[in-house]
Amino acid sequence: QVQLVESGGGLVQAGGSLRLSCAASRSITSFKTVGWYRQAPGKQRELVAGISSGGDTNYVDSVKARFTISRDSAKNTVYLRMSSLQPEDTAVYYCSAQWPWPKITYWGQGTQVTVSS
Repeated sequence: QVQLVESGGGLVQAGGSLRLSCAASRSITSFKTVGWYRQAPGKQRELVAGISSGGDTNYVDSVKARFTISRDSAKNTVYLRMSSLQPEDTAVYYCSAQWPWPKITYWGQGTQVTVSS
């Protein structure tokens, strides 16, 4: 069973920064992709950023140039560095990892990010 444990959420003022961490119980590069999703109250969960096993990254337009996804293979950890945070970034952020075969998607428990104006 794969475990993903997120940390690093909290309360920050607009314009501030946070770094989220997602620690996996397996080699982080064994997953096809690892992504950060977020879900705000009353809204659907959306993909914020992802990183493939090969290191390719992608971002939703609203966070490009503000958020950076990265990984530390030695620590089996994926990070999401968030800067210039805005109130609309307030959400529960989830780490998700896709195992290539069998195709299984694992989720972490989520970490709350609250940005005050």
